[in-house]
Amino acid sequence: MEVFSKSVQLLLGVCLIGGSLPAQNTHQSNQQVPASNTINYASLVNTRLGNANAGNTYPGATYPFGMVQFTRTYFDKQQGFIVNQLSGAGCDHMGNFPVLPLNGRLSISPDNIKDLRADIQKEKGSAGYYEATVNKNIDVKLTVTPRTGFARFVFDADSTTATIIIGGGVASTPLAASALAIRGKNSVEGYADGGSFCGIKSAYKVYFVAEFNQDATAVGTWKGNELNPGARFVEGQHTGAYFSFDIKNSKEICYKIGISYVSVENARENLTAESAGWDFNSFKHHAEAAWNHYLSKIEIEQDEQDDPSRKQQFYTHLYHSFIHPNICSDVNGEYMGADNKVHRSNRPEYTSFSNWDTYRTQIQLLSILAPEETSDMVYSLGEFAEQAGGGMPRWVLANRETGVMQGDPSSILVANAYAFGARNYDARKLLRIMVHGATDSTAHAQGFLTRPGLKQYLEKGHYDASIQLEYNSADFAISRFALGATDDQYLSGSLQGRAQSWKNLFNPARGWLQSRNPDGSWKPYYEDWRESTFKNYFWMVPFNLRGLIDIIGGDKVAEARLDSLFVRLDANYGQEWFASGNEPSFAIPWVYNWAGAPYKAQNVVHRIIKECYFNGPGGLPGNDDLGAMGAYYVFCTIGLYPEVPGVGGFSINSPFFKAVKLHLPGGTISISGGSSAKPYIQSLKIDGKPYYSTWIPWKLLKGGANLQYQLGSKPDKKWGIAGKPTPPSFD
Repeated sequence: MEVFSKSVQLLLGVCLIGGSLPAQNTHQSNQQVPASNTINYASLVNTRLGNANAGNTYPGATYPFGMVQFTRTYFDKQQGFIVNQLSGAGCDHMGNFPVLPLNGRLSISPDNIKDLRADIQKEKGSAGYYEATVNKNIDVKLTVTPRTGFARFVFDADSTTATIIIGGGVASTPLAASALAIRGKNSVEGYADGGSFCGIKSAYKVYFVAEFNQDATAVGTWKGNELNPGARFVEGQHTGAYFSFDIKNSKEICYKIGISYVSVENARENLTAESAGWDFNSFKHHAEAAWNHYLSKIEIEQDEQDDPSRKQQFYTHLYHSFIHPNICSDVNGEYMGADNKVHRSNRPEYTSFSNWDTYRTQIQLLSILAPEETSDMVYSLGEFAEQAGGGMPRWVLANRETGVMQGDPSSILVANAYAFGARNYDARKLLRIMVHGATDSTAHAQGFLTRPGLKQYLEKGHYDASIQLEYNSADFAISRFALGATDDQYLSGSLQGRAQSWKNLFNPARGWLQSRNPDGSWKPYYEDWRESTFKNYFWMVPFNLRGLIDIIGGDKVAEARLDSLFVRLDANYGQEWFASGNEPSFAIPWVYNWAGAPYKAQNVVHRIIKECYFNGPGGLPGNDDLGAMGAYYVFCTIGLYPEVPGVGGFSINSPFFKAVKLHLPGGTISISGGSSAKPYIQSLKIDGKPYYSTWIPWKLLKGGANLQYQLGSKPDKKWGIAGKPTPPSFD
């Protein structure tokens, strides 16, 4: 253990030496929409997929990486249509400023809005668009720009009066503060605090300005059970404003809302800049064009006999991958920093970082397909860390570190982005932040320690098992990042060596990884496995799978252990089988590629696609987790998985579709010969040359490549066993 502690001191010295290195240039990203595509990919998206059960996606309209999510909340669809929501976070959050259309005049206070029992039915949506009916006879259509929402309400033909209510002191969680001001017969503005996230108080504010396309005949507010006709201002909990309209001549009322996390003035500026005019179809087409730009980055072709819903599933999961992280800066470049001060940036700033989830799949996909935007995301993480106290956060909402989940996932995320080509930021600054969090037990973001338990981890070489395995992956990822960004071989080697402390968790008496007490004694085998079990977490040494396999007795032992795990694919957090809906299990199927049985990886991944994903509200096996699940599906179906943190390359499985084209900045990757009916690889050629390895380095693909598969219904147990390059393991 003494050597372990000395290496930490040396790392600190190297980090300080790097402090004066110059910054790299930055890139001004944008949200411009390209020329329209011949295929309307936006129409292939089913926004209802994953709304029910564990998925927790929302059905409403959003823009690629947009600030606004205009939707009904998935927690209580009677609450109205809200302007901010996370895709698949799995707990109550946000849900601000719900708007709800009603027939007739308002005669009693809405109070909690839910008392109105709004019945939302006939929902359907595509990328950037949503429609439904409210109370059986009000048609609702929603669309968006990056920072605004646009609604069109069409009332029943027999109605002569309509009322639209807007909640200020009402959201998906209880609010401590809010205020609304009616500014005229067709406009209202205000703010509210952010409520809570997964039960944790989130101390941020969101502001709005909203307008109607016609003047109201009556306005007012409510607070609690009290209705206040004619009132123009209200504040506090259970509050809101209402507007009543004469609709004898026209049954249509349009509504638009701009938001900001900085100020009412910025919300108004966002609304003015992005939402001029009242042509709903024009805004809808603009949102569709933006989505077509991103969704067309991957083209797929199915076999004629394949289930046609698979195509809709694919583009819906790709769509989910492009929702978050989302912008938090306004059109004028201002954003609320992690230090609670207003900053101005010449490039988009991003928030909504579910990094414990997304470092495993989504960030790699975004880096490949949209490296400029991904670079802005990494840049934003670095800015957040500096403003928040110098340490990396784990899970960011608005301008707050929530402190949820574990490990040091942001460091892995940054290293993964860099490995797959998203590099337009000051990599050396990011490295200093990452090494600070990896070596200083006081490093924090807004008071949340970057690495809880780091002191014991550094001094003893062991800590709670699932947390330590995350730290080991982070150390390894930083080592790769250091080598690539600065060519610092000493720093890289030291961190790579430290990552091997997972071996201190191996209990030879049981043959499994296991937590230890500070004195080195073993804890009960079932303790310290966050959201999973010891049988799933055992494989979370993705950077040294060869070492992990060897320590338990070699390929056959590993293969048998994997076989017993995949008896079921639908395990929950406490069950000792494979949990396809849970991030700690994501990478396990490809371990077969290291254990000498790649045909079993091919079979298991096809089973996951067919048995665990469906085209409907219950079609996800777990929370989407801000695109982590969606990106996982994409990688499974194209036959490439980014197994090793901080390393550009893929462990392969058999592709699910007949043909796939990935349009990258450097060229096109064409994948042919896939099949949903034939899971087993018989042969593979890359650019016409036979290829026998189950590992493909990113450098072979990033400039474009042609992968030609021949698949079969029976396994070729020899293919991929001894191919070069050998799937990488770092010891």
